[in-house]
Amino acid sequence: MENQLNISSSPHIRSKVTSGNIMLMVVIALLPASAFGVYNFGVPALLMLISTTAAAVLTEFIYEKLMHKKVTVGDFSAVVTGLLLGLNMPPTAPLWMGALGSVFGILIVKQLFGGLGQNFMNPALGARCFLLLSFTGPMTSFVYDGITGPTPLAYVKEGALDQVNTMDMLIGNIPGTIGETSVIAIVIGAIFLILMGVIDLRIPGTYIVTFVIFVGIFGHVAHPEIGFFDPQYITAHLCGGGLMLGAWFMATDYVTSPITKKGQYVYGIVLGLLTGLFRIFGGSAEGVSYAIIISNLLVPLIEKVTLPKPFGKGGEK
Repeated sequence: MENQLNISSSPHIRSKVTSGNIMLMVVIALLPASAFGVYNFGVPALLMLISTTAAAVLTEFIYEKLMHKKVTVGDFSAVVTGLLLGLNMPPTAPLWMGALGSVFGILIVKQLFGGLGQNFMNPALGARCFLLLSFTGPMTSFVYDGITGPTPLAYVKEGALDQVNTMDMLIGNIPGTIGETSVIAIVIGAIFLILMGVIDLRIPGTYIVTFVIFVGIFGHVAHPEIGFFDPQYITAHLCGGGLMLGAWFMATDYVTSPITKKGQYVYGIVLGLLTGLFRIFGGSAEGVSYAIIISNLLVPLIEKVTLPKPFGKGGEK
């Protein structure tokens, strides 16, 4: 009896990677989009990012202190929520509005459901949709170079491609929310996450391919003057709005996306179909936020259908 065994519960194989490590890498990956947003829109964009991030961290800290729970602001999840919400805000929106959105996302969507790992939808997108429904005017008003006007995606929805410069959309010299304008900056951050092993191509790749197929076919149905799979039309849709930011940084959220490989492909297909449906046939030019949170709600069903069957006698029921 000299050699005694230490019995412990699973998991028996542990990784040195923590939630804090992953969230910190997401923050780093969002820095190019954040920096370009500040360059593009100036001090108001910087103040908005600070406002939403600070409000998210402070809300989590105060709630956990009041509830006598372990304070988890050090895992950077609240920072990610606040930063993502800030990147989804118009730079002209009042700072209090961004802060209110962060309070809603952290308190209602995240903490009241148990904290990190228990939220049923992405907190930043839940907050953005809350603000869109509550303050539609300020959340859909965009100013660029001192001129208030529609975003390129609004022109795309109307089929007015002659009003759209896809190179400006790629670079980011267009009106929009703080973090969605520059596809180049977003992709730089996405490549960093892929190289670090934080995300892979299953969800964003399936999402984007499904969306391209949908708009390539049904864009012609909505606008007969546009041909099937018109390159400019598809490129404008890919570069416009929050598609790239949503596909790489919010659809891939560990908590609200499927854990099974088959489920991730199904999830990506659903995202692409819903986004295409909302953009082409819906009343708004955008549709990414609603597509992702609806898909978040479908994740339990997707996982139930795609879970591997147990191996062995009596495994399948």
